[in-house]
Order: sequence, then C-alpha cells, then structure tokens
Amino acid sequence: MGNRGMEELIPLVNKLQDAFSSIGQSCHLDLPQIAVVGGQSAGKSSVLENFVGRDFLPRGSGIVTRRPLILQLIFSKTEYAEFLHCKSKKFTDFDEVRQEIEAETDRVTGTNKGISPVPINLRVYSPHVLNLTLIDLPGITKVPVGDQPQDIEYQIKDMILQFISRESSLILAVTPANMDLANSDALKMAKEVDPQGLRTIGVITKLDLMDEGTDARDVLENKLLPLRRGYIGVVNRSQKDIDGKKDIRAALAAERKFFLSHPAYRHMADRMGTPHLQKVLNQQLTNHIRETLPSLRSKLQSQLLSLEKEVEEYKNFRPDDPTRKTKALLQMVQQFGVDFEKRIEGSGDQVDTLELSGGARINRIFHERFPFELVKMEFDEKDLRREISYAIKNIHGVRTGLFTPDLAFEAIVKKQVVKLKEPCLKCVDLVIQELINTVRQCTSKLGSYPRLREETERIVTTHIREREGKTKDQILLLIDIELSYINTNHEDFIGFANAQQRNTQTNKKRAIPNQVIRRGWLTINNISIMKGGSKEYWFVLTAESLSWYKDEEEKEKKYMLPLDNLKIRDVEKGFMSNKHVFAIFNTEQRNVYKDLRQIELACDSQEDVDSWKASFLRAGVYPEKDQTENEDSAQENTFSMDPQLERQVETIRNLVDSYVSIINKSIRDLMPKTIMHLMINNTKDFIHSELLAYLYSSADQNSLMEESADQAQRRDDMLRMYHALKEALNIIGDISTSTVSTPVPPPVDDTWLQTSSGHSPPPQRRPPSAVVPPGRPPSVRGPMPGPPLIPIPAGGPSFAAPPIPSRPGPQNIFAANNDPFSAPPQIPSRPARIPPSIPPGVPSRRPPAAPNRPTIIRPAEPSLLD
Repeated sequence: MGNRGMEELIPLVNKLQDAFSSIGQSCHLDLPQIAVVGGQSAGKSSVLENFVGRDFLPRGSGIVTRRPLILQLIFSKTEYAEFLHCKSKKFTDFDEVRQEIEAETDRVTGTNKGISPVPINLRVYSPHVLNLTLIDLPGITKVPVGDQPQDIEYQIKDMILQFISRESSLILAVTPANMDLANSDALKMAKEVDPQGLRTIGVITKLDLMDEGTDARDVLENKLLPLRRGYIGVVNRSQKDIDGKKDIRAALAAERKFFLSHPAYRHMADRMGTPHLQKVLNQQLTNHIRETLPSLRSKLQSQLLSLEKEVEEYKNFRPDDPTRKTKALLQMVQQFGVDFEKRIEGSGDQVDTLELSGGARINRIFHERFPFELVKMEFDEKDLRREISYAIKNIHGVRTGLFTPDLAFEAIVKKQVVKLKEPCLKCVDLVIQELINTVRQCTSKLGSYPRLREETERIVTTHIREREGKTKDQILLLIDIELSYINTNHEDFIGFANAQQRNTQTNKKRAIPNQVIRRGWLTINNISIMKGGSKEYWFVLTAESLSWYKDEEEKEKKYMLPLDNLKIRDVEKGFMSNKHVFAIFNTEQRNVYKDLRQIELACDSQEDVDSWKASFLRAGVYPEKDQTENEDSAQENTFSMDPQLERQVETIRNLVDSYVSIINKSIRDLMPKTIMHLMINNTKDFIHSELLAYLYSSADQNSLMEESADQAQRRDDMLRMYHALKEALNIIGDISTSTVSTPVPPPVDDTWLQTSSGHSPPPQRRPPSAVVPPGRPPSVRGPMPGPPLIPIPAGGPSFAAPPIPSRPGPQNIFAANNDPFSAPPQIPSRPARIPPSIPPGVPSRRPPAAPNRPTIIRPAEPSLLD
C-alpha cells in the first residue's frame, strides 16, 4: 500500500523543508495541484485513490462525486484525516472518512443527485505522502436527473474550469476506453485552458470492459488523437471488487497481469498502469521542484551576501571588552558628527531619493517659505492709503498742509518694518524643527546602544534650544537697527521727485514677460463629475500666464490663464481627500476657468503647496488678505479725500513701497546668514568638539555602551541565519545534482481538438491472429493526423521523436518480434523520416521474411514515388 513514486520524492522535499525551517522561513515550492477531469463514471475517483494509496472516496454508479473534494496531502509522522468543517475531529479509520464525505455532500446537495460548487476540504496527514493538493471533481453530464437543475452541464463545466485554469495545476483528462475518444469532454476542456498541452496527461480507463475483439491500442500509442504527453491506460477496480473490499495492492497486481497478458497491450505494458501514471506525475513534481530551485537559490545567495559584512564584524565579538566599548563610543560619536554634517551640507554618497532632508529642507525654508511669509504680511492697499491719509492729517493738525510731510513717511515705514518680526521668528522656529529632526535621523544609527542614543539626542537638542534664544535676539536686533535710522539716501531709494512721477504708474512690477518660473503636475480639484471630475495636468507658470497641458511634452495645451487680477487663497482639505489644496481667483469677481469663479489646485503635500505659492509670488500673484474693515468706513474714508491729499498719499505710498522693498531685500539676505552662523555652524562645531566631553560627564562609559537586548538577540539570530543559509545552499546544490528532469515532449498536431463536431472512427476490430501482408503501403492503417508522436519500440535511441511517457528497452523489442500478436503494430508506427543508419536489432535487408521486410522498404517508397 502507498504511493512509491511519492515516497521517492518525500526525502528530497523534507531536506529542503528542514533547511528552510532552520532559517525560520517557509520553503515555497508551491507543488502543482492535480485535478482529475472526465465524464460521469469515467473512473476519476478511482485514479485519485490509487494515487494516494488509500480507500476513502465514495463509490458507485451514476453521479457519486457531487461536490468538489479538495484533498490536501500533508507529510506527517502519524496517519489521520480531518475536515475543514469539523476541525476538532481526527479520523484514523478511512471508512469513516468516506461516510463523512457522503454525509457532508448530502447535507448541502440533498440526497437526490443534486450538485453544489461548494468544495469539501479534506486534509490527510501521512508519512507516505508529499505536501500536495488533489482535486476530485464532479463528472461532466449532459442530461439533468433527480433534483439537478436544467443547466447542470454548464454549472459543472464552470466549476471544473475554476480549478483547472490555474497554471500550477496538472490536468488528468480521464476518458473510458469504451467511449469514442472524439466525444471526450475532458480532452476538450483541457485544450481550452492548456492549448499547448504542457499540463495535460490523457488517462484511458476501463480497458478491461471494452467489447471483445476491440482494443484502444491506436489511442494508447498516441496515433489516433495525439496528445503532447500521450495517454496512459489504467484498469481500476470494478464495483464488485470495491464492494468485496479488494485491496489496492491486489488491484494493482491484477492490472499489471491484464496488460502483460493482453495481446494488444503487452508490448507497451511497462508504459501502462497506475504505477506508471504515478511515475509520470512524480516526474512532473520533480521537474517543478527543479524549476523552483534556481529562484530559491538566488534568494538565499542574496540574503547570504547581505549578511556577510555584518557577520564578519560579529565573528570575534566580545560584548564586555572595555577596549571595544571605548573604540565603539569614539567611532559612533565621530560617525554621528559626519552624518550630521553630510545631511546639512549635502553629500554625494547615500543620497535620499524619496524626500528632502536636512540641508535641502532648510534651504527651502530660506528661499521659498520665508519670502512667502514676508509677502503674506505685505500691506493691504486700502489699509495703507487710509493710514497714510490719517498720518498726514494728524501731522498737520488744525492747519491745512501745503507740502507732503516727511514724518508721515517715517511713521508708516517704521510700522511696516515692525511687522517683519513675526515672519523672521517663524523662520527660526522652522529651521530649529528641521535641525532637531536631522539630529533624530542621525542618532538612529546608535540604536544598538539605547542609552548612548538618548543622551546624544538630549545633549544636542538642548544645545540647539540654547542657540535658539541667541539667534532670535540677534534677528530682533537686526530689525531694531533698521528702525533706528531711516536712510533716505540709499542708492536704491527712489526719492521724492521720482515718487511724484510714479503716481500715474502701476506699482506692480513683473518679471521678464516670457520667463518660465515653474513647471510641474497639479490636480484641478473642483471640476464636477459630470464634466470629467478631478484631473491631473502639467502646469507651466510664467511671469504673465498660467498654462496647463495634457502631459509634460507640452504639445496639447488645455488652457492659458492670464495672471492679471489673480490672487491666491487657502482651501480646507476635503474630508475624504489626502491632497493639500489652494485656490486661484479673480479679484474682480470674474470666472477664472469656464464657469468656475476659482480653480482649486491640489498637491500631494503641504510643502508642495508652499513651494507653488512662493512661485506664484515671484510671478506677482499675492495671497488674499483678511478684510477686517467694513465697507461703510472704507466708503467714508474714500469720500473724504480731497485731490491734494490724494496726491500726497500717493507720493508717500510710493516712497514707503520703495523703502520697504529695500529693507525686505536686506532682511531676506541677512536672515539665512544669521541663522547659519549662530545656530547651524555653531551646532556642527559643538558636535565635533564638545559632544564627547558632555557624554562622558553625563554618565559612565559602561552604562552608555550597554547593548540593547534586541541587538544581542539580533546578533545571535544573524550568526545562526548565516550558518543555516550556507547549509540550505549546500542542500539545494545536492538536490539539483541528484534529481533528473525530463524534457517536455515536442508539440503534436492537435487540430482535432479545435473542431468539436469531428468524430473519430470507432475502435478497430482486429482478429488476434491477423498478420498484415508485407507489401502493404504505410497509409492504409486508420487516420493519422500529423506524424505519429511515438515510434513503436522497434528502433534504437537514434529516432527523432522521443517516446511518451517512457521508452521500453530493447529486450521488449525482440520479445515483441517473436510474438505473432505484436507484429502488426510495427508496420504503421515506423516514422516517414528515418536516419540513414540502421539501429542495432533491426533485421537485415536480405532475408525476405514477411513481417520484417516492410519495415526497411517503407521509408524509401514515398521518396521513390515522389
């Protein structure tokens, strides 16, 4: 009892499983499923049972398998079975397994022949099996019986296709010998999912039940309807044998006897029967394992290479050596300083390609975020004019002023300069946050020593916070210096005369007209679903317009929006959206794009939003201001302005604009310099020169260099995995050399499978004693679609077509030649193309013996006739 072919594979797979389990990984061989497809009562369940070597499936006439049975075989030292629907119960008696399958089938489908696609999951644990999945499927029927639905044929076909469509399933297409092969639904369905025939093996059952005087020899020799992998004949137990509890071993012996004694099959008896089918399937599994091993090996080798460097460091590792601790502490502090400097100053090695970090983010704060904050606090036109008019009136008092007062200019300028304090301090806060994040990223390499990491982070962060106060004091001092003296002799200041001339000009300066300020992807977020919904476009921002295109090739322009009268406003992020949004709108209440008053533009991060806003500022598109004053007071102030006062306000407004732009330029230049000098460079010097001293003063070396439990565990795991990987690679090398794979047979002419209406001739009646005349031409015997795949075993190894599934040895040839029953098959099976050399064992040309003579003449006759 048991499957011998499987037992040969078990040690091979077990070796692999042991090697992988020692690494703590699973060995993903993903052995193929074996699905048995065929008509009702074709003998599918018997084939599966013989393969497992156990008697456990329901048997009988009519439709017996009414639900798919997914049978998982699992290698185990003990033998038992369990069902998924009753996991707690273990079955050791396989008769009980059969009863449970029948009961579970009836529970879902009823007792009157109904079927169901809901599978029964059965696991069989045994020392005689491999980890495999076998699938017993309901037989293909045409006419509904009992409670079966009218579309029973299509339901069963859909069910079968679900299982055999998987690339990793082997298809056993079972056809009974007493049925016309051209009507085989199993072969037709196998062809649908496996047109190349790489996974399909033909199985012919019930050879012992054929009508007397007929045989399936042409089919089994793969000549009638050829398959790439050929056909294998099996003889299962009859219902009487099953009822009489005939042992599977005895059934296999009877099957062997049948093939050896039958005159039509005895010459190929060693290529027939359940043991040979097991052998073929076993070879498929071996081939699959060999195909899987290269990817497993490369995976193991890459893991081994990645571990080698670290393992080298740990081989002679002594955790309590004080010399090692001192050396490690110095190296880590030095490495921390180098990493910090590289992140701030930038470096060519170990570049982060996923996000900005360190110095790049600080640079963005200096040159995008800070200028944006400065512009955001820029004066509102109405507010400024009103303040200037109040200042002029208050300076003149009860008198009516004839000239524009200087004091109004100074008062307004000082008020604008004071407003610079807030964005400057915010800039310092942003830089500090980035510095602390950089420190945290650099200390991640100290994770092996938690105390050292914690102390390093604390000391450096405390120093940064100390420098924060000094940096902010210095920046406030810069602004106070600007307030202390208003330098109207500055070379860039326009002066009084120029201010009056500019009264009629717009104060809005634009960059070079066609200069491209920015390109990038943005999503227009507020297009309705009816008009296509949110869509991503390629945007190009110039000094005069905003254009968007279908893609970055900039060939298909969707729209061009002039920047006149445009402003930016913030938009709250949607509830379901993970995008960050800002909007562009027209200050004159006009539609910006089609029927939209504003277009909402979405980016993936807030940083991208800030960066785009800064780009719009360079193009002269400013953020929207909060309008706190009410319209009545604005109308009142506008109404009360006389023409002379209006001219004075305009002049001072131009002077203020000129002077504030000078100060903005100066502050934008000095801020990065101040922060770099007082904070960033100072922190770098502190890490290089003083951090080590602070660390020694904060704790003793032993406590600082105390290794984390995780790190010790990691080191042990790494060494263990390294040795296990080497062992696994050695085992895979042994398996690769010890297993033998067979090549896939060449394709055959299988056009017959595509014409479902075709019929094959019935099995030929052949009197056992009939001998074919010697001069008979080769084309007389039966239809032969294409060249026959397997030559009859009369030739040696020099013939072109390899036998499928195996080739009998020469001793069988002579036995066949001496037997009068085996002479006929030699005539049709000789291929048309034959090499000039005559293999050993073929009779000489001179003796004109009737059975042998045609075998020499036949290959030459077609060429002579041609």
